[in-house]
Amino acid sequence: MTDSRPRPPMLTDTHAHVFWDSFEADREAVLERARAAGVERMIVVGTDEQTSRAAFELCQGRADLFPTAGIHPHEAAAADDGMRARVRELCARAECVAVGETGLDYFKEFSPRAAQLDSFAWHAELALELGKPLIVHCRDAHADTLRVLRESGAGRGVMHCYSLGAEELPGYLELGFHISFSGILTYPRTERLKAAARAVPEDRLVVETDCPYLAPQDQRGRRNEPAFVRSVVQELARLRGRGFEDIARSTSRNAAVLFGLPPS
Repeated sequence: MTDSRPRPPMLTDTHAHVFWDSFEADREAVLERARAAGVERMIVVGTDEQTSRAAFELCQGRADLFPTAGIHPHEAAAADDGMRARVRELCARAECVAVGETGLDYFKEFSPRAAQLDSFAWHAELALELGKPLIVHCRDAHADTLRVLRESGAGRGVMHCYSLGAEELPGYLELGFHISFSGILTYPRTERLKAAARAVPEDRLVVETDCPYLAPQDQRGRRNEPAFVRSVVQELARLRGRGFEDIARSTSRNAAVLFGLPPS
């Protein structure tokens, strides 16, 4: 007997860390819940050599998971030439869909700014060389982030977990970058971010969870997981006066273009 129930529209979580230890006990159930919620594709993002390798291992043999490799700004000071060479090798693999997570974090500043800037520039140049998109983390570092991207010539990538306002958007959009919204968009008192979500052209919108972090408002206090990206799409649809299915389709289509994903 054929299941006549309508399938949920395809969703794509463009930034998930499902290799994290917090998923160790129920990772397969998490992935099944995501699929049941309509999340048919997940970009599994590495943040250093170890987690990048973990991302590749998790994605192996799974048609709906796609790995990336990179060195997070928190880890920039620890990244010697050997680590960069090994991350570079991972980025060059055919199955790797993006370079990063990289960028700048001047809020926590776990690595000195000079080390972060050097690492970010290295990633941007590598992405350009390999012809792959760049996944950019930016926290309290808008001016330097935009400067490094402009100087590198990077023209393809995503501003992950965007947390700025509409006034900061033009520089990134002019470079050709996509803008990714996370569960932060659903929080109260984020009017600047909500204004940005209304302003991004629809062909540059993508969504993410950044799980296990940043659970949306309706799941606050819980570990985040890819299934919860539905809440981000719902909020985007509300803010833009569009239907849920419209935003689901456009953000998944944009993700496929950005990351060069195969046809669904």
